[in-house]
Amino acid sequence: MFDELSQRFEDAVKSLRGQAAITETNVEGALKQVRRALLEADVSLPVVQDFVEEVRRKAVGAEVVRGVSPDQKFIQLVHEQLVDTMGGENAPLAAGGKPGEPSVVLMAGLQGAGKTTATAKLGLHLKEQGRKALLVGADVYRPAAIEQLKTLGGQIGVEVFSLGIDAKPEAIAAAGIAKAKAEGFDTVLVDTAGRLQIDTSMMEEMVRIREAVQPDEVLLVVDSMIGQEAAELTRAFHDQVGITGAVLTKLDGDSRGGAALSIRKVSGAPIKFIGTGEKVEALQPFHPERMASRILGMGDVLTLVEKATKEVELADVAKMQQKLQEASFDFSDFLQQMRLIKRMGSLGGLMKLIPGMNKIDDGMLKQGEQQLKKIEAMIGSMTEIERQQPELLASQPSRRRRIAAGSGHTPADVDKVLADFQKMRGFMQQMTKGGGMPGMPGMGGMPGMGGMPGMPGMPAMGGMGGGAGGGGGRRPSRPAKKRKGFGEL
Repeated sequence: MFDELSQRFEDAVKSLRGQAAITETNVEGALKQVRRALLEADVSLPVVQDFVEEVRRKAVGAEVVRGVSPDQKFIQLVHEQLVDTMGGENAPLAAGGKPGEPSVVLMAGLQGAGKTTATAKLGLHLKEQGRKALLVGADVYRPAAIEQLKTLGGQIGVEVFSLGIDAKPEAIAAAGIAKAKAEGFDTVLVDTAGRLQIDTSMMEEMVRIREAVQPDEVLLVVDSMIGQEAAELTRAFHDQVGITGAVLTKLDGDSRGGAALSIRKVSGAPIKFIGTGEKVEALQPFHPERMASRILGMGDVLTLVEKATKEVELADVAKMQQKLQEASFDFSDFLQQMRLIKRMGSLGGLMKLIPGMNKIDDGMLKQGEQQLKKIEAMIGSMTEIERQQPELLASQPSRRRRIAAGSGHTPADVDKVLADFQKMRGFMQQMTKGGGMPGMPGMGGMPGMGGMPGMPGMPAMGGMGGGAGGGGGRRPSRPAKKRKGFGEL
């Protein structure tokens, strides 16, 4: 999503590279690039003007200590301003509710923003936190909305309540809350109706529902693809209904980032969650600092670790580490790792959470994902003993020919996968014994990075490169007291 914005910020820093200090003269070129970056990302014009002026105020005359170059200092200031613009820190859901009463969350938004799906995603998120949520289908205008919510609720094991399309939305919401009180639910998520555009009847209905149920939260679901219009939409809902936060959807699409950078500054309402994919698991709490790091090409290691932790048991990590040390890592283990990556998201999405890896070409990532599918097909054509003892394949060409025929590939493809696998296994054994990079939990290291051997069938990905301002493989700087690298400031 932020590739173009990240590139523009990197261009902004180039004019300061090699300078002795940040001055009014040399900072103008960098600020002009920042302004262009934000405008091209469809950020609201007032937000762009405030952003640039604030960075200018902090940058001119900023003290640059020994060991920190002006371009690194500028990145720090831009990072801090991005965080401030997006809200400063994560805004969790309100605890809400009196003792013994459920917390009530109204989900609002225009039709097509992904509101019903976001309601189910939030229900799953709360379930994973140990809360008992009830989904209430109060969208009586879109014929399939209630059925869609019931289908999604069935998939995630969260109960859905509705009175059908003939009841009034406020009556459905009130009945849902009564059911939640009677049956011990601690949270009620009410999916309300959307429209193709804001109209009087929609707002009046939202006000009636709000007055009927007295919610603890009113979350506006916003499609990030609409850019700076997202901020105006949020402000309009807030003025007429009174929202407490936003859920930004479709961040995995071709949006340019304007919505994420505009909503908080224009409307005053924080972004509380972001949708990062179509799967019902693809919902994350919004952390401004992490998003700012992604925009500047620094990656988002904390989110990456959280994704891995959700999918991996500690016992599995210890078992995998032992297998790597003993060089007994086999094709069954590799298949398990590939399926783990799939559960965590796309390969491209995961790689861009790693600092500096935003430089990787999308074509290469797509090629890598295709190669993983081919490898999975080849492993699927192996017998159990062949998976456990790859050495058998090396010594018996007839087995490799059978696997190739069974998977729809050539013997040469199988030979390459086998050779790459053996190299990777030896490399990871050296890394684990030498105390090198162990990789994420359960992933058996990260082959294919920094000039390391690629995964079987995949090219090595070369050096990690730098993010914004990190040309020549240099690590981008971090903000003071928040990221390592600026500890001396």
